[in-house]
Amino acid sequence: MNREPFSSVTSAVVPIPRNDIDTDQIIPARFLKTINRAGLGDQLFNDWRYLADGSPNPEFVLNRPEMAGRAILLAGDNFGCGSSREHAPWALTAWGIRAVISSSFADIFRSNALKNGLLPIVVSAEVLARLFALAEADPDVALTVDLEAQELRLPDGEAIAFEIDGFARRMILDGTDELGYLLGLEERLAAYEALHPPRVDTLASEAGR
Repeated sequence: MNREPFSSVTSAVVPIPRNDIDTDQIIPARFLKTINRAGLGDQLFNDWRYLADGSPNPEFVLNRPEMAGRAILLAGDNFGCGSSREHAPWALTAWGIRAVISSSFADIFRSNALKNGLLPIVVSAEVLARLFALAEADPDVALTVDLEAQELRLPDGEAIAFEIDGFARRMILDGTDELGYLLGLEERLAAYEALHPPRVDTLASEAGR
């Protein structure tokens, strides 16, 4: 699959200072009937985002007008816990989030995020607290996520290195996934196959040979 390549992004953050945000809060199970990613951004954090009558909850951060267009989510510890669902990173990216910063992620969510072009960045608990303090002091403070350099840069110029699997990094930088990577090697694979004919003719019995 081809998607928009992501090298770096500078954005103010969407702060959600809660620990243990599970995938059912990111996208409730009743919205998992679709395999179409389009429109899932409307259901992101649905049960926090809308009141019982369906109107936007004015108290929820995502409904503040100034949050529109922000690409970095700042979340508490253990983000993405709960049941496995690829729809969670789908909903986040459909809303416009390209990177989530937390002190830890649930393993399955982290894997799903990387496969879907969403960058999970792990920082220490101390750094996360500093980032929340920055966002509280100045809600428009902008951070830069530089995937090429594997750095999170603060407004004062401080750079905080983060880790990411090398293959996943390449896929996000190139805007593709595992299948797209293999398709990009099609010519080399065909050349290899041409030089290595099969030892067993698996069609022999079918052809009466």
